[in-house]
Amino acid sequence: MSNELNGKFALVTGGSRGIGAATAKELAARGATVMVNYAGNKSAADAVVGEIVSRGGTAIAVQADVSEESGVVRLFEAIDQNFGGQLDILVNNAGIYETAAIQESGVEHFDKTMWA
Repeated sequence: MSNELNGKFALVTGGSRGIGAATAKELAARGATVMVNYAGNKSAADAVVGEIVSRGGTAIAVQADVSEESGVVRLFEAIDQNFGGQLDILVNNAGIYETAAIQESGVEHFDKTMWA
């Protein structure tokens, strides 16, 4: 672990899997305290946090669906409660992936996938 991000607080939305999980682990390895956001897969988020902690880092998992206003409010409350309102790094990685044949999907599907 390096210490270049010591004292920094990071939020990684969609941090329970894939690129988000890898980013959360890297930020923690560089010394940041990391909030791993997840929408629905608590066990995956807890696994990321567990790996960070086992390597000497600091992380917490926070459930919030950032496509919903109430989820964004929950994240701000968690930042206040856990980071004293300080947020130095935001990795806005959350996204959705719904498979559908292009001829079966419409504007609503496109908007949800691209802009939600």
